[in-house]
Amino acid sequence: MPIYEYACAACGKEFEKLVRQSSPAPECPDCHSTDLRKKLSAFSALTGSSAGTADLPGPCGSCGHPDGPGACHFQ
Repeated sequence: MPIYEYACAACGKEFEKLVRQSSPAPECPDCHSTDLRKKLSAFSALTGSSAGTADLPGPCGSCGHPDGPGACHFQ
C-alpha cells in the first residue's frame, strides 16, 4: 500500500494519504475537495554504505517547476 503526496487544487493544502487499490478517491482533509494533484515523491531504495547521494543525479533546475528541484518530469 503506497503512501502518496497530494496537493489540493481548491485550497492548496498538501497532505499524504495511504492508498489501497480498493480505496475510494482521496479527498482533501481541509476542504473535502477531490480536485487533487498527485505530487512526485522522493524515496530511497539504497541502504548501508551505498546510501550516499554521490551516485544520484542532481536536479536539472531549468524548468522552474513550482514543486521545486527534482519535481520536473523532464529529468
